[in-house]
Parts: sequence; structure tokens; C-alpha cells
Amino acid sequence: MKHFPLIWASLWRKRTRTILTLLSIVIAFLLFGLLQGVNAAFSRGVEMANVDRLVVINRIALTEQLPSAFMTQIESVPGVKGVAYATWFGAYYQEQKNFIFAAPVDIDRYLQVVPEVTAAPDQVEAMKRTRTGALVGLEAMQKFGWKVGDKIPLHSTIWPHGTINDLDWTFDIVGTYDFPSDRSQTMGMFFNHDYFDEARLYGKGTVGWYLVRVKDPTQAAEVAKNIDALFANSSNETKTQSEKEFSQSFLKQFGDINFIVNAIIGAVFFTLLFLTGNTMMQSVRERIPELAILKTLGYTDRGVLTLVLAESLLLCVLAAVIGLGLAWLAFPALKPFIGVATLPTSVIITGLAAAALLAAIVGLPPGLRAQRLQIVDALAGR
Repeated sequence: MKHFPLIWASLWRKRTRTILTLLSIVIAFLLFGLLQGVNAAFSRGVEMANVDRLVVINRIALTEQLPSAFMTQIESVPGVKGVAYATWFGAYYQEQKNFIFAAPVDIDRYLQVVPEVTAAPDQVEAMKRTRTGALVGLEAMQKFGWKVGDKIPLHSTIWPHGTINDLDWTFDIVGTYDFPSDRSQTMGMFFNHDYFDEARLYGKGTVGWYLVRVKDPTQAAEVAKNIDALFANSSNETKTQSEKEFSQSFLKQFGDINFIVNAIIGAVFFTLLFLTGNTMMQSVRERIPELAILKTLGYTDRGVLTLVLAESLLLCVLAAVIGLGLAWLAFPALKPFIGVATLPTSVIITGLAAAALLAAIVGLPPGLRAQRLQIVDALAGR
């Protein structure tokens, strides 16, 4: 720490240049924190996918429906423990920005296959007794200010009922559900599939996908193969995947988010590398006589190299801390879009590690030059 005042003074020798460089690095790490935070939020859903569940969809596309009659055949496949189903409803509340994942289900089957979802037994019974009854996730209840007993209108972008232009549905909130391991999963609503199937204008007797719980996760691939074999060469061939594979393919419908994020960050840091490297080289070049004096006063070659690297590390880490701190403060604003309110700790740690690596890369060339500096030549201006 005794050398810190010297390092700090060297860093701020050209104040304007240092501030501009610092701001460039801050913006880069602010971008890094936000983009990697979003990427981590999407990846979290994939990583939390259950290993003992399969998803059965139409081989053509997720938007193509499957016959309800498939359920009994899937249940007969050896190794299957339980089967549930759901359909994409495509709902929003009042405005399109207020999207809510509403799905028609057989609630008993769904809770059996997806035990992570928890709901009070009396509220589950109330949903089954009420034709238009719905269980709403805790996050959705909080966001929209709903309460049990409310009658809520939802607009479906897909399913009309009554007439082709009638896309507005009304539901009665009879209870709530939770997803303790991932509260972001509660921005949704479950309602009775029987009501949905009777009221919709078309597609009766079909479902969007099946959720299959297997007895032995190690046999999941074989069970998936056997399910698809049941419907091979039929008019509704299936594609059965693990829940993780399904989540990954679903996200890729919106684009390869991981590649896009990494490509943007890579371009930003590639540019930053040259900007910061040029700043450090210029700073050391201007201080050659001063570095020679330090050597004259007894600083070793390694000591001078350490001072330059420490200056580079201080600049990069200070800027990274500020940038990541701003990302941490701004991240809660993204919660309505990604369901996560806190910047993951892993992103902060990775960002600090990237800052240290950046410091080493941009600080090493000028540091080695300072290390090889000959006192006589430096003082003579050669």
C-alpha cells in the first residue's frame, strides 16, 4: 500500500485522458453487466429444467396442436409416471405489454407432473368447481394488483370464442400458486382446460403439448424414443425432448440469445482493448524520464513493471466496479421483461475477472518496455 499514492498520481497525470478512458471502460462494463445478466436470466430457466420430465410437441412446430386422445397412449408407454397437458393461450391484460403466461390445464394432472408448483388444496378444489376459475401466480397478482375473488378480462391473441372476432375471455380468480424455487415462474395463470375446450371456436379436442414425467431419469431418452415411435407415420407425428432441450429450442425461436450477447460484448471489448492499450502505452512513453529516475533511486526492473501493471489494474478494476455497480442498480428495471430483479453474482465475478484480464493485457506491453528501460538512454532522451 505504500506505493499507492505514486500509482494514483501516475494514473491521474493526464486527468482529461484518464477520465475519458475511465468512462469508456465504465460504459463497456455497464453493457457487459446488463447483457450478461439478461443472458443469465434466460439460461437460468434452461438450467432449472427438470431432468425427469419430457415435453411432447407436434413434429411440425409447437404451434401445431396434438389430439387429446394421445394422452392415454402416452400413459401406456413403459417408464411413464404421469402425463399432463397445456396449450399456448397467448394472453395479455388490457395492453399488449402486460403479457401473462396463461395456460389451460387439467390442474390435478399438472400438479402431479410439475410438483414444483404449489397451491392450497382448497383453492385447487375451488378452481375445479368453478368453470371459469383460475389460479394466478404470486408475481402476476402483485404486478396487476389482483386479489382472490376478482373477475379479470384477458385478451387472447390466438383463441376466439363465440365469434371469430371475440378474443376477450373472462376468468374468476379462485386462488394463487407459487413456484418456490424460481419466483419468476409465477408470472402466469392456470385455468380449466374443459372450459377452454368447450368455449373456443376451433381446435376442439386438441392440446398444445404434453408434459411427461418418467419414473427413471436415466431412461428418459428411451421413453422419448418410444413415445415418438407410437405416432410415427401418423398425421400428427410427435417430437419428444427433455425439458431442457425444449427450453433451449423455445428460446432459439427468438434468436440465439447467447451468441448475440457474446458477439456484442466481444466487439465492445475488442475495441476497448485497443483504446485502453493505446492509453497505457502513451502514458508510459510520456513518463520514461520519470521511470528512469525511479530506477536511479533503487527501484528494480521488476518493481517498475509491477508499478505499471498496478496502474493498469487500478484503472480497469475501478472502472469495472463502477460499471457493474450501475448495471446492478439498473437491473431491477428489467424485471417486467425477464422476471429477474437482481444481477446474478456470477456476472459480477466474471466482470471483475474480465477487468483483471484486460488490465494484464493492456498493461504488460508498456510494463515490459519500462522494465527493459536503460537509465542512461532514458535520461538522455534516446
